[in-house]
Amino acid sequence: MTKRFSSLLEVRSAIDANQITLPQLVDHYLDRISTQQQLNAILEVFSDEAKTQAQLIQDKIKQGNAGKLAGMVMAIKDNIVYKDHPASAASKILSGFTSLFSATVVERLLAEDAIIIARTNCDEFAMGASNENSAFGPVLNALDNSRVPGGSSGGSAVAVQADMCLASLGSDTGGSIRQPAAFTGSYGLYPSYGSMSRWGLIAFASSFDQIGPFTSSVSDMQLLMEVMAGPDAHDATMLQTKPDYAKASKGPLKIAYIKDCIEHPGIEAEVKQATEAFIAELKGKGHTVEGIDFPYLDSMVPCYQILTTAEASSNLSRFSGLTYGHRSSQATDLESTYKLSRTEGFGPEVKRRIMLGTFVLTSDYFDTYYTKAQKVRQLIRQKTLDIFKNFDVIITPTTSTVAFKVGEKSNDPIAMYLADLFTVQANLAGIPGLSIPYATHPGNQMPIGMQLMSNISNEGLLFELAKQFESKA
Repeated sequence: MTKRFSSLLEVRSAIDANQITLPQLVDHYLDRISTQQQLNAILEVFSDEAKTQAQLIQDKIKQGNAGKLAGMVMAIKDNIVYKDHPASAASKILSGFTSLFSATVVERLLAEDAIIIARTNCDEFAMGASNENSAFGPVLNALDNSRVPGGSSGGSAVAVQADMCLASLGSDTGGSIRQPAAFTGSYGLYPSYGSMSRWGLIAFASSFDQIGPFTSSVSDMQLLMEVMAGPDAHDATMLQTKPDYAKASKGPLKIAYIKDCIEHPGIEAEVKQATEAFIAELKGKGHTVEGIDFPYLDSMVPCYQILTTAEASSNLSRFSGLTYGHRSSQATDLESTYKLSRTEGFGPEVKRRIMLGTFVLTSDYFDTYYTKAQKVRQLIRQKTLDIFKNFDVIITPTTSTVAFKVGEKSNDPIAMYLADLFTVQANLAGIPGLSIPYATHPGNQMPIGMQLMSNISNEGLLFELAKQFESKA
């Protein structure tokens, strides 16, 4: 098979026209995975299961009783659990762990006949912006193997980019879907907080984390969200009404762009030029576009780091070596089991964030850092929501640069953290953010993504706007 499919509609049309069968499509993806192992995007391939399911679902398609996602071959990030399969969050601390249940989103995908072909590499416990922090080695960008794919969901992004599957799932805490989507030329969504169940997602920072899809088309993203989203009794933080993903506006939109993002000293000239071209194109399509000030831009990453590391310190305390996962062979008593197992099991970036989180939660510094950061978060959230009183959509570049070189920022944590500069706003405010492929860097031909944000549960508006640019992708 030489044709690359970019949507489920194309796949189903080809199957219905007897141009391809679902087992043949699965074999194609398995071959793509096998021949591109140097990218290190895949940690485990479920080849036998995928082949078996492909034949069963092919028969259901012929009988006319297949689910909405029949023909959708997917990969899932290694921090989303799948019953009777390993899940490690790309960490040694979870070596040998096999999940006893499936995440809610996985159950919903399987119920509609999606096929899960593999689990993907990621930054350890989803902590990173380059996918260099995995215990299993870095993931490489398929367009330029000397560059990163972004993180933490880099493996999921590359799986779609390199045609190893039709779509994939990642998780986004501060940009971990949108930034890799921008770096690899895919669509990536951070859904409204509470629209996607976190049951079965190995937690990093629970008030920020959301599962979301990578796709090559807006229609696939919309369909996947319709299947996966909605209330779940296992997750008490969920919205009790499901967003309307087909919601459309009645006319041209009123769009705001944050002037501070475009004028930020850290933005690459080519990304700035692409953003200005995007604004001009929006105006050309009849939309009203205005620049606005956002006074908290430089406070967002510090606020995000304090709150997420605090939550990570709490969430990761469960990994002790006592009940599952890695236990140190050098341990002699309870205290040494905790200390040695965690020391050996966690990587440097995870340890850095646990220690920072533990520090800000101590009684001496709780009010100075954690309480203050919560207040700043509320300011950012309210200021963001206030914008939607006058505008339908906020736009920014997804990232300030294109994909950088492997190792370029690995010894500079601050520079790495600033890779989330434009994406953390959505997580802090709980609003949806969608990265769309828009342009390529004229020098190195790497993708440049644009970020669209809307009010809570207003993803349908983002999908509608994204479709207007789909021919450029």
